Amino acid sequence: MIQLYAWDTPNGRKISVALEEMGLTYRVEPVDITKGRQFAPDFLAISPNNRIPAIVDSEGPDGAPISVFESGAILVYLAEKTGLFLPASGRGRVQVMEWLMWQMGGFGPMPGQVHHFLGVDEKDRAYGLERYQKETRRLYGVLDRRLGEGEFVAGALSIADFAILGWAWRHARHRVDLADYPNVRRWYEALMARPGVQRGFAVALT
Repeated sequence: MIQLYAWDTPNGRKISVALEEMGLTYRVEPVDITKGRQFAPDFLAISPNNRIPAIVDSEGPDGAPISVFESGAILVYLAEKTGLFLPASGRGRVQVMEWLMWQMGGFGPMPGQVHHFLGVDEKDRAYGLERYQKETRRLYGVLDRRLGEGEFVAGALSIADFAILGWAWRHARHRVDLADYPNVRRWYEALMARPGVQRGFAVALT
């Protein structure tokens, strides 16, 4: 049994989608970040950076429980545990890791700043919003070009797609029209039509 500590955010949804697609049994423990629950000592013991998501797997690699924090690390851990959505070696694995890191380093932090500046007073947000929307749109362009080369970002469907999908799910909040990125739209609609993905987005994280 895997315990998922999460909230209804892009990073939380990455993991619920992956768990459903991998067919793993799990329970959700909502961490209400609007009330500072992520700073509670018991959660800090699982996630030293006070961020969701995190998991506790009662059957870790050595048969003992293990906790894992940071969404990218969780995705790699789950993929290696199940043998799904991450090649064991070779070029395919390198590609998945490239695009997973691309999401972690850019297509997450940059749209996240858009979320932030949309929430501040209009007089204080003009510079930051312009800066981060421009970079967010550039990243959508990178993704669109990549998806023009194939069905998924790294050959076969992988944890990199799940990671990126968690943030593309918020495209309207990013003020991004997917009609401007037809390859992203095709990929997004195909993934969102998958039963496992639908279950991952339907599970209650709040």
